[in-house]
Amino acid sequence: MRYYIADLHFFHSKLNDSMDCRGFSSGEEMNEYMIRRWNERVTKKDEVVILGDLSVGSAKETTDILMRLNGKLYMIRGNHDHFLESRDFDENRFVWVRDYAHMHDEGRLVVLSHYPMPAYSCQYRRNKKDEPITYMLYGHVHDTVEQHLLDEFILKMRSTLKKNYPDGEEKPIPCQMINCFCKYADYTPLTLDEWIALTEKRLHDQ
Repeated sequence: MRYYIADLHFFHSKLNDSMDCRGFSSGEEMNEYMIRRWNERVTKKDEVVILGDLSVGSAKETTDILMRLNGKLYMIRGNHDHFLESRDFDENRFVWVRDYAHMHDEGRLVVLSHYPMPAYSCQYRRNKKDEPITYMLYGHVHDTVEQHLLDEFILKMRSTLKKNYPDGEEKPIPCQMINCFCKYADYTPLTLDEWIALTEKRLHDQ
């Protein structure tokens, strides 16, 4: 099974009182809760794609956390992941570390970036049922005003018709952007299908 998650920010205790207002009593309590939620879902055989900002801790602190997390890990570099630049950090815990990547997930193309990309690669691809089959997964913006504006953008794109097909037919612009912000999922890595369902519910409830 493959899971995705973004912006865990291990050791970033300030997020308990500002920005995310996560509400844990300490950074240590937050760390332990996130590790527990992760391992309750992920087995050692599963894959997890981390969409950046895993940790603000040191190389050693972050390594200690990584050794406690189940799964085969793939890392999209975030702007807070300074541990990756340390000579003391061993990247072998990750299958790979990249700034941007494409992966396939059960017949669908997944575009992976820490930063949201409103116009992303292969956005207009559809299957035989005329359904979009490319998804843009990101993090970085947490649950901020920027994400709320992106939600409006997604809905506007989906309601806009455009001639961009061989038959010249006007169709709604596909916009399958998914913010894999950890707090949306109670700090649990989710499958692509689970992120799709959670995102559609969140957009519907706006």
